[in-house]
Amino acid sequence: MGTLKLREILQRTNQSLQFKKMVGEGYILQMTEEILYPDTPFPLKNSLVLLGWRGSTAHGTYVPNTDPNSIDDRDLYGVVIPPKEYYIGMKTWQHAESIKGVWDIVLDEFKKFVGLLSKQNPNVLGMLWLEPEDYIYIGDSGQALINNRDLFKCKRAAYNSFSGYAHSQLKKMKGGEFKGFMGAKRKQLVEKFGYDTKNAAHLVRLLHMGIEYLETGKLQVRRTTDVDMLKAIKSGEWKLEDVTNYATELESKCRIAYETSDMQEEIDEEKVNQLVMACIEHDLR
Repeated sequence: MGTLKLREILQRTNQSLQFKKMVGEGYILQMTEEILYPDTPFPLKNSLVLLGWRGSTAHGTYVPNTDPNSIDDRDLYGVVIPPKEYYIGMKTWQHAESIKGVWDIVLDEFKKFVGLLSKQNPNVLGMLWLEPEDYIYIGDSGQALINNRDLFKCKRAAYNSFSGYAHSQLKKMKGGEFKGFMGAKRKQLVEKFGYDTKNAAHLVRLLHMGIEYLETGKLQVRRTTDVDMLKAIKSGEWKLEDVTNYATELESKCRIAYETSDMQEEIDEEKVNQLVMACIEHDLR
C-alpha cells in the first residue's frame, strides 16, 4: 500500500481543509500574551496542529472564580509536530506541560498523542470530540485526526480506560495532592466537605461518558443532561456516601455497556500508521 497524502485523506472524508470555514474567523489561532504556554525548544506557533479546551471548560462545568467554592483553572491541550530535525535527526521532544497563573497547559508530540488515542485515554480522546467553539486552532493534520476519529475506537480499551480512570478518581477524592493555581483552596474545600468534590465530579462524569461512548460510539465531551448534577457534586452538595453508592451503580452499567457494545474490537493499526505518516510528511514539507 502506498503512502496516502494528507489531502487525499481529507478529501475522502469530505471535510474542508480550512478550519475557519467550519467555525469562523474568530477561532483561528492567535498566540496572545494572555495565554501562558509551556516552554518548548522550538517556536510553538509553527508546530501546533491542534489546540483546544480541556477540563471543566470543555465539559461545560467551569465555575468562575467569583464563586467562593471555585477551584477551576483554565486548561488547554495542544498537539504538536516539531520541526523535522526531531524526526530525522538526533533531537527528541515528546511532551511539555506547565501551570502558569490560571493556565494549566499540556502539549504532546503527534505520535505520542496518537498512541494515547489508541489506548482510548479519555482526556486525549476528547480532543477529537470537542464542540467546534472549543477548538482554538485546527491545522490540516489536526483536522485529519478529527475526520478519522472513528478509526481510533476500540471496545476493550475504551472500557478499561474509562473505568480505570474513574477508579483512580475514586481513590483521589478521599485524599490526594493539591497542585496548581487552586491547590490551597482545593485543600480547604476537602477539609470542609470531607472529600475532594472535584475528583468526585470527574468520577461520575467519566463513568457517564464511558457508558455513552460504549453504547453509542460517540463521545459527548460537553455535558448536557448531567451538567447540573456534576456542578452540584463539585459544589459539595452530595454526601460522600451518595457519590460512592452512585459510582458503584454506574460501574455496573459501564460493564453491561461494554458487554453489549457493537464497537469494533481492535484498531486497524495499518490505517492508523498511514494516517500518521501522511500528517507528519505534510507538516514537515
